[in-house]
Amino acid sequence: MAGTVYTPRAIEKKWQALWEKENTYKTTDRNNAEKFYVLEMFPYPSGKLHMGHVRNYMLGDVLARFKRAHGYDVLHPMGWDAFGLPAENAAMEHGEHPRVWTYQNIAIMRDQFKSLGFSFDWDKEIASCHPGYYGLEQKIFLRLYQKGLIYRKEATVNWDPVENTVLANEQVIDGKGWRSGALIERKTLNQWFVNITAYADELLADLETLTGWPEKVRTMQRNWIGKSTGARIAFQHCGAPEKSIDVFTTRPDTIFGASFIALAPTHPLSLTLAQNNPQIATFITHCARLGTAQENIDKAEKEGVDTGIRVFNPLNPTQEIPVYVANFVLMGYGTGAIFGCPAHDQRDMDFARKYALPIRPVIDPDAQGRSATPYNPDCAYTGGGTIINSDFLNGLSCAEAKEKVIDALKETNTGFFETTYRLRDWGVSRQRYWGCPIPFIHCESCGIIPVPEEQLPVILPDDVTFNLPGNPLENHPTWKNTTCPNCAQPAQRETDTLDTFFESSWYFARFCDTRTLDVINTDACNRLMPVDQYIGGVEHAILHLLYARFFTKALRDCGFFSIDEPFRGLLTQGMVCHESYRHSSGAWLKPEEVSTTTGGSVICKADNTPVVVGRSEKMSKSKKNVVDPEAIMKDYGVDTTRLFTISDSPPERDFEWSETGLQGTWKFLNRFWRVLMETHPIAASLASPQPDAFLKRLHQLLQKATDSIAAIHLNLYVASLREMITVMDEALQSKASAHTLNAMRRIILGASHPAIPHITAELWQIFGYDGALHDTPWPSIDASLVIPDTITYGVQVNGKLRGTLDVAIETPDHDVTERALQLDNVKRLIQNHTIKKIIFVPKRIINIVIIPA
Repeated sequence: MAGTVYTPRAIEKKWQALWEKENTYKTTDRNNAEKFYVLEMFPYPSGKLHMGHVRNYMLGDVLARFKRAHGYDVLHPMGWDAFGLPAENAAMEHGEHPRVWTYQNIAIMRDQFKSLGFSFDWDKEIASCHPGYYGLEQKIFLRLYQKGLIYRKEATVNWDPVENTVLANEQVIDGKGWRSGALIERKTLNQWFVNITAYADELLADLETLTGWPEKVRTMQRNWIGKSTGARIAFQHCGAPEKSIDVFTTRPDTIFGASFIALAPTHPLSLTLAQNNPQIATFITHCARLGTAQENIDKAEKEGVDTGIRVFNPLNPTQEIPVYVANFVLMGYGTGAIFGCPAHDQRDMDFARKYALPIRPVIDPDAQGRSATPYNPDCAYTGGGTIINSDFLNGLSCAEAKEKVIDALKETNTGFFETTYRLRDWGVSRQRYWGCPIPFIHCESCGIIPVPEEQLPVILPDDVTFNLPGNPLENHPTWKNTTCPNCAQPAQRETDTLDTFFESSWYFARFCDTRTLDVINTDACNRLMPVDQYIGGVEHAILHLLYARFFTKALRDCGFFSIDEPFRGLLTQGMVCHESYRHSSGAWLKPEEVSTTTGGSVICKADNTPVVVGRSEKMSKSKKNVVDPEAIMKDYGVDTTRLFTISDSPPERDFEWSETGLQGTWKFLNRFWRVLMETHPIAASLASPQPDAFLKRLHQLLQKATDSIAAIHLNLYVASLREMITVMDEALQSKASAHTLNAMRRIILGASHPAIPHITAELWQIFGYDGALHDTPWPSIDASLVIPDTITYGVQVNGKLRGTLDVAIETPDHDVTERALQLDNVKRLIQNHTIKKIIFVPKRIINIVIIPA
């Protein structure tokens, strides 16, 4: 059979059918086995896989197969994050119901995932849009409500006046609705909130336990939670001491530099003043168009309106400070009011210069307070130093001044120390159809009351239309009408649905047992959680991960399980990138629509005109620089597609797509097949002579491959596999013993299986080995064979590396030293000098210390 052509499509179809028939990757749930839970962020069912999907789920699949080979009870599930606006968009564009569109896409993508040979336990499959899932989510909502973690209040939101719906900050682009293009307004609505701030301290503290997370992600979470300490200060109205404006500041040390107070446009005082002041009212309307996104506010020109109100500086009663309504202050942070110290805050400086307000420096960068020019009129100084121009604070450091100010505020009853957080409670109300209905009822007599659990799930109606602006549930003629469970009088359902982040905040717990009639199987969760390795894009590093962490703690406190954190390990994979191509007409072209001439120019296939080649960037539909995984699998096979996506870059870095690299992977797999087939037939039970050099090298590579997968350094793992085939080829050419060749190919097939399961399973069967390869333990490493024959010493002269020296491991120390002295670079440096001493660190370094002759 040696020389048989490698036919990936037939091989892959065969093994995928067998794995599905035998339910090969079903979680075994053995109580005596150590568990390993690997989970990739579940996808939105858009209807078509892209290469980013392939890479993301390939990382988890390699790890799942590797752990299974080590005897772990592996949980590797798959589901669908299936609610959201894209389904409603499709309904409006194509006249198709969101449910139909979503389930069609799920069916397509499920088949695509199976065609890639991923080892998912499909018995665990969930879809967040199924009533069996979101009905349980409604129960969770009510449990959180009973725990005091759900409440309703008025809040300022981004309002799209065309769509008649609330938009998240991410859906506001340049102050306009991402779909309608309408200018966004700030609007006050009654919204449902999750009291995530109740866990702010624990969310912050427990970041220190997440040592398996990238530090950049932990830093992003810390910054988002944004714990701040400072002072709350009451600025009393001039002429009306019974009135005051509360301000929170992290820089009480700069209070003597205050030159204005700025109120958020939605501050209660701003709204009150607007009732009788057209200028303020107009300004507030203007500010509403900025939305609530901090980025938009930061980019906008700093503007304000003088309210005419003046307040006293509590530590300098002779100073009257003007009060403005300003567009750069948000009601959601602190008190919704700030005092501006222009000399030491760039935003405040920009505002002060626009309105000719005083700019008083109160911090000298010099530790002694002796700078000749401590104030730059063009750039605010935000660092530390010595307090100046501040009465009794002069000469103190900033830290000392903060304490002194807070003490003085306490003595005068005008302020106190306070801790605040940037983190805000999570607004979960969305005015759309395709989401989980919020399980509450509005009754004129009884108020807002929860739907009784026995009446759950509250199921979305199928007969909705999208021909009117706004929420289809609100426009539905009958669905919202119900009976109050308390007084039996006519009442209305809540027509808002939940933010889709809600579904992804607990799905990992449901995966532990998707068949239980309870919301969560407590025993299963306590055994299988936390997720040992979570994999997904860095774009979810803040909100999704933060909400999932909060949910875990809240569900713990509701008695569902005893887990503190959901994800022990986290990998944020890089993007898959490709060059973009643009026709001379300005139209974007797909990669398959261009070709390269013999001279290296890129042209459009359709008309042979030159194409502008753009930089390599994230694959996107808008620029058409996408590669279809199905086309790649059709041309090169599944195993080639799988292996290529993990070959060239560390998982956390961007992956540069290359047709040359893809073809190189295809050639490698053909070589893989050819080399191993040349060893056939070999009897599996042969006498075992002493291991030779080839087998020793292979065990060393097996150790590297094992360590690389465990660390999820999959590009290094692939490099080890390539070296293994090279060693095998050399062994064949050297006519190694049958024992050596048999042992080598068993190792190669077992070590390669996580990455290329189809070709390895086929060869394993051809060679007649017992059992299935996916049930075979990971190849054992002979520790005696991985001990290196040589040691590499770093040779230094006066502490600087001047060369390296490879010596046999048994070489005596004095011989190592003599050989180090004979290195050409070392001899050149030590000639005409006296050797003062030689520092010898066994198996590491030789440092030759010299002094002038």
